[in-house]
Order: sequence, then structure tokens, then C-alpha cells
Amino acid sequence: MEQQIRFCTTSDGVRIAYATVGEGPPLVWVPGWVSHLEVMWDYPPFRAQGEVYGQHLLYVRYDKRGTGLSDRNISDFSIEARVRDLEAVVDDLKLKTFALEGLSEGGPVAIAYAARHPRRVSRLILYGTFARLHPTREQQQTMEALMALVRAEWGLGSATLTNVFMPGATTEELQFFIKLQREGATQEGAAAMLEANVAADVSQLLSQIRVPTLVIHGKGDLAVPFEYGRELAGGIPGARLLPIESDRHAPDAQGMAQIGQVTLDFVLEGQPKAPPAKSERGDAPLTILFTDIESSTALTQRLGDEKAQELVRAHNAIVREALKTHGGSEIKHTGDGIMASFPSASRALECAVAIQQAVAARAPDPDALLGVHIGVNAGEPVAEEEDLFGTAVQLARRVCDQADGGEILASDVVRQLVAGKGFLFADRGDVALRGFEDPVRLYEVRWRD
Repeated sequence: MEQQIRFCTTSDGVRIAYATVGEGPPLVWVPGWVSHLEVMWDYPPFRAQGEVYGQHLLYVRYDKRGTGLSDRNISDFSIEARVRDLEAVVDDLKLKTFALEGLSEGGPVAIAYAARHPRRVSRLILYGTFARLHPTREQQQTMEALMALVRAEWGLGSATLTNVFMPGATTEELQFFIKLQREGATQEGAAAMLEANVAADVSQLLSQIRVPTLVIHGKGDLAVPFEYGRELAGGIPGARLLPIESDRHAPDAQGMAQIGQVTLDFVLEGQPKAPPAKSERGDAPLTILFTDIESSTALTQRLGDEKAQELVRAHNAIVREALKTHGGSEIKHTGDGIMASFPSASRALECAVAIQQAVAARAPDPDALLGVHIGVNAGEPVAEEEDLFGTAVQLARRVCDQADGGEILASDVVRQLVAGKGFLFADRGDVALRGFEDPVRLYEVRWRD
């Protein structure tokens, strides 16, 4: 999957570069600090996230004025100016409605646009951002020192900002982010952007937001403290706040996958549920679900082949109807069950609950009771010849093996991905699974009223 780069021109004559990938409901990404469409696409974690989005959405990214492939000789980085960048991109693509994702300093731009164009924005996602900065005296001194350092020495300034944005980063991450900043902006542009961020204030617009909004913020974010995310969620009517366990402003690969999954989940909530597109790379994050008929061998011995097969057909019909309703893709029939994949964890759990409810609602037949156990895990399976393989799949299979009839068991990663979505879990503790060296934390998903 390759991005397509195009150019458009703002109402004040600035040329803006933007990239698209995939097809489907549009999601427009408003850039944060510094971006560069080509440098970011060459970095595996960014590309992986973009390709995941591209399987289900028309994913649109752009370089704001003064950065990346867009015009560099810019002095105006105000919110008004940057809103013109966004307007130029969506107008050039002729998007009537779209989801909008604002990261870091892109958040105020997204907020301003959503307040002015409520009929065009279907969903608003805000990550690690703010309505206005109100630093403490110590924070103000740190910000002034950073701005002075960037003006004096962009090389040292970019390295210092990297440490602020990505504490504990690997050497590869540090090298990438330093390269992104140096190739993505000039020294003068970087200093002007920092000054514009200090002056930005869209707090008076928060109460005007009338679109479903998700606020995601790291609890330990050093660059933009968590209190700013809490203020956003408190100021926007009906907004959801999703705190994540991280001290990084720029997330690592695992954090990006988690945030990407939650974002995709949120965007697709507003769309008709349909089977997801197949992955071209085969290593995109997916949620894997296994079903298994309880004591199938014993049932065959007790009921005979014909009656036992009737139970298999009943199971298959229930599972396939639930997959159709909840956007799952059947990967294969396993003989006693079905393996399926989903673009989001919440859809997988919704499907699992629907399956168990449908099984429980069957007319009871004492001679042919149907029990189904379900296991769910999320990860990056490998796709080959219309099948999925790898650790994520193997773990989902082992989780299913641990479930009793009528139960849904999920791994901890699934529980984290659906945080705040209303699912109820019972902690089953650390469980030793065959083929896995370390115990795995499992949770039972409560589905009965």
C-alpha cells in the first residue's frame, strides 16, 4: 500500500502537500509539531499505522505550512493560518464530511475547524493536545529556554526536544525523530512555531463543539501534561477521555498501535458495519476470535454423526450471522469452531457477546444442548494464502481452549484496547498456556444480564 502525494493552495497562496492512502470513510490527520510526509512514511511504525487505517478508511495526512513538503518560507503560524491549510486540503479533495484527528499542536486547529464547520466533521479525535497553555512558572522558564535553544542551535534544539517528547526512546527512535525535525522544518520556522503554540488559545470554542469527541492523553506526558487533556474533555460537551499509561508525548510503536486501534474503533462507530478489507502487508494489528463447540467429540459419540452435525450447522449459522452484523471476517472453519478477524477489539467482543446470547436463546433441546466457548486476542498476525498465522493467532487459540461452555475469555491487551467502552470483565489471573513461556493474564467478558 503506497501513499499518493498531491498539492493544493490555500486562500492566502501557500502551497500545501498532502497524502492519501486507502479508501472508505475519510479520516483527516492534522499534524502536530513537525511532519514530513515522505520521512514519516519511510518509518515502519508510522507506515504500519497508516496502512491499518488505509484498509478501512481514506486516510489523509498533510504537512502544515512551513514544514515537510509544503512551502517553507512562512512567518504566520497562527491558528487562523493553519486552519486555512486544513480547509485547502479538504476542499481540494471535495470531502463533504470526515473524521478529524488533531495531534499535539494540531489539536487547536482541529478544534477551531470543528467549531466552525460542525456539519462537515463527523468525529473529532484529540491526542496529546490542549486548548491553551497555562504553564507554571517553572514550566514557563523551561519553554523559554527551549525556544532560545532552538533559535541558537537547531541541531541541539531538535535533540533536546526529542528527549522531552520521547523519554526512554531507543536509539532508532531518537535518530528518526531528530531526522524528522531537521528535515521537516528550518530553524527559523521551528522557533516561530513554538512561539505560535504559546499564543494559541481556542478555549472559548470548546463549548461550541457539537460532534462526538474522543480525547486521548498520556498520564505522564512531559511535553503536554495530562491536565490539558482533562480540561479538553471537561470543556467539550459529551467528550470521552481515554487516559493511557505513558510518559511519552510521541508514542512508541506499541503505543501507536494501541492509539490507532482506539481511533479506528471510534471512527468506525459512526459508519455502517461491513467486513474489513484484506491486509496487503499481513502484519497489521487485528483482533482474532476463536469459537469452539463444547465437548464436540463427546456429543458426536452420544448423539451420532447426523445429530452432532446439526449442532455444528446451528453453531455456524449463529457465528456467521454475528460476524456479518459486527464487521468480522471468517478466516476458516476449524471443524468444531470458526476463526475470525476484526479491525477493532470492541467489534470482536460485541460479536462474541452476540454469539453467546444467540446460543442461549436457542430453543432448549435436552438431547442436543449447544455450548460454545470463545477466546479473543489482538496482535499483528501474518497473512498468507487467505489465512492468518503467528503468535497473535496461537495465543487466541490457547485463550479459547481455557474457556468453558458459555464463556468469553480475552487477553489483557484486548481488555486495554476496549477501555471505556462499557464491557465488564472478571479477572481470571495469570494462566500458563501451552506453548507460551510466560503466564498470560486472562479476563472473562461478562455478557449475561
